[in-house]
Amino acid sequence: MSDSSRDTAEGAGWGGADRGAYQRLMPARVEKISWLNPRTLWAARNGVLASWFGDPTGRTRGRWVAQRAAAGAPADKVIRRSDPDDFSFMVIGDTGEGDDPQYAVVPGFLRASQGTSFAVLASDVIYPVGSADDYGSKFFRPYRDYQAPVYAIPGNHDWYEDLGAFMRVFCDDAPALPAEPAPRLFSGARLRSWLWHRPSAKDGERLAEARKLRSGTGQRAVQPGPYWAIDTGPVRIIGIDTGLLGSLDAEQGAWLREVSQGPRPKILITGSPLYVDGEHHPCPIDGGGTVDDIVSAPEHRYVAAIGGDIHNYQRYPVRLADGRTLQYVVSGGGGAFMHATHTIPRVSVAGVTEQDFRCYPLRGDSLAFYSGLYGRRLRLRRFFSLTEAEGQAVVAERLGIPATRTPGPEVKVTRRIRLIAGLLGTGSRPDRRRRFRLPVRKIYTQLFSPSSATYSPPFFKCFLRLDVSPESVRLRCFAATGNLAQELNPPVEDEVTIPLG
Repeated sequence: MSDSSRDTAEGAGWGGADRGAYQRLMPARVEKISWLNPRTLWAARNGVLASWFGDPTGRTRGRWVAQRAAAGAPADKVIRRSDPDDFSFMVIGDTGEGDDPQYAVVPGFLRASQGTSFAVLASDVIYPVGSADDYGSKFFRPYRDYQAPVYAIPGNHDWYEDLGAFMRVFCDDAPALPAEPAPRLFSGARLRSWLWHRPSAKDGERLAEARKLRSGTGQRAVQPGPYWAIDTGPVRIIGIDTGLLGSLDAEQGAWLREVSQGPRPKILITGSPLYVDGEHHPCPIDGGGTVDDIVSAPEHRYVAAIGGDIHNYQRYPVRLADGRTLQYVVSGGGGAFMHATHTIPRVSVAGVTEQDFRCYPLRGDSLAFYSGLYGRRLRLRRFFSLTEAEGQAVVAERLGIPATRTPGPEVKVTRRIRLIAGLLGTGSRPDRRRRFRLPVRKIYTQLFSPSSATYSPPFFKCFLRLDVSPESVRLRCFAATGNLAQELNPPVEDEVTIPLG
């Protein structure tokens, strides 16, 4: 087994290693997505409009579900597979930017996924707005050599064109929904409708050709809608659709309560993680209650809840009142730009401490990565850039924890290092947080997220493999850096065995 980032800096991908061969898989022309480009932000405006003028996705989702039911989809939305009691599946989240970071994951994913029965894409299949003609280079091409079915749950970006392309690809070529009557004049809904981004009339003209890249008999998967359950082996896997704003409509909430009944162990896959960045986000359900109320209820027997949306890996083993430990996992590092982990403060939530918490990339690697990125962007590389050893040292100092990686030569933490760490929103201990401070972390992670065009290895991407038996689920997080060493032998960054008894 190769070194991971917890073992050596080389295992994290530092050190100018040979670049991987993933670029051979890429199309000749690659569109670089920049989230600082006004055109991209304008096309992705529907999330803002939904937060200002009301979120229509619950109603639209209900229309999609009704359409699929009329077409013969099972009323309970359960996919019944015939896998044996011992089987494996993959989970990969937030994949579809279609550039180097996404394709860098593919070689390691194909190696680690050998012998798996299927894969699940957890959130944001296609960036920036879920267009049908983007599926060729961002879904069908990168995963054409994965010979098993792929199921998916949509993320907010898949909803930016009302989920039409997602439904065509994953739900048996579902036809477009008929237009709804115009909202009442002089209403917020009317203004929202007027400003709403919709797919172009020509979108989808290349979809039939793209489908040929994944047309094998064993690759085909049809799901009953944007949310579903899979009964396979000894477990039930439940995928929910959290739409544009990270919540469930009442109809989906009632369905989730129903499919969560019974003694069968369950794994939730969601587009909005329930624990993330040291905080609890239980995910509200219209009409009352939360997703986490359902997941944490002892009678429902959930053993893990895996969420996409955040582009890194995090794990929170929460011990519940009945004595069970439920693994809450963030797994959105499958291709899109890397969300920082160095902004995560010292963890203390729901009984989970820093000693229990795991993340990838390590906070020090995240800080070193972003300092180099901003050093290049601001043309202050000599002042701004930190080495991985400096990043690790200042993170350990600010959080009051030992160095995560095996210590190398001692690093003196200077004023410059502390200043850069502070400017980039590095987390700290609760007793060191100032009462009044600028919202550096929020501004940094939301406004100044990097464009994929600025990337070079290490990319710090990741994906999951889950090996299921009647007794347990073995969950492993594999890394992809864009370097050849990790491409040939993907390192395991985290591993946990979850009992099913």
